[in-house]
Amino acid sequence: MPVDDRDQSRPTGPWSPPPPRAPSQPPRVQGPKWRLSGSAIIFILLLASVGIRAFKDLSQPEAWAYWKDQYFSPSLTASVIAKADFNGSDRGRPALAIRGTIGPAAASWLRSELEQAHLVAGDTVLLSSPGGDLGQAIIMGEIIRAHGLATAVGTADDSGRVRRAYCASACVLVYAGGKPRYGVEGSLLGVHRFVNVSPVSDPVADTQRTTGMLLGYMTKMGVSSSVVQAMSETSEIRWLAPKDALAMNLVTDALGKP
Repeated sequence: MPVDDRDQSRPTGPWSPPPPRAPSQPPRVQGPKWRLSGSAIIFILLLASVGIRAFKDLSQPEAWAYWKDQYFSPSLTASVIAKADFNGSDRGRPALAIRGTIGPAAASWLRSELEQAHLVAGDTVLLSSPGGDLGQAIIMGEIIRAHGLATAVGTADDSGRVRRAYCASACVLVYAGGKPRYGVEGSLLGVHRFVNVSPVSDPVADTQRTTGMLLGYMTKMGVSSSVVQAMSETSEIRWLAPKDALAMNLVTDALGKP
């Protein structure tokens, strides 16, 4: 019986095995699917907008200066004096001694320091400063007046003995907030004309506004308007003689030699 052997690689017939199948692929493992709800998307967008706005605000030089003065390196320092000794007088009461330049966050700093010092009405704030930020100085003076505190220009040693110091420019506005305002012999009060360091469209109008603000503040604190006149007369520091400070009612209670 003839046999066709042209293709013997694959058997045929009813006993032939089925054709081989392709190997099956392993099941694909899928990771978890994250789906954001509409409220979550809105929250993320709001958070992003707030972050962008905060970055723009902090990118301003004055904003960075405020944050630095408030949180990182305050321009003022303070120490609590348990009993300030004004030349053996009977005013041996607690005092907060403040030293340094009045920075852009000085008012907030002062509030915090007064809370920690637990001063009460009649206690004293000792000042030793060359001045600084005009607006912050006015707010500091308002805070001192609201707490019913006295002010004096001086520093204190470890024993609490008050020594002479100086208070110039914007520091005088802080000093004006006290009631009473003690005069320590040898300490100096210096005034001068205030100048806006930021560019303004109308310098004359800006000067008038500043003068009006100073006049209103000093009048409120019970200081004669003549001190504002003394400020406007010179761009250099004018150190007030003790008799002039008394005549202007800037010093209300003269003390003896420290």
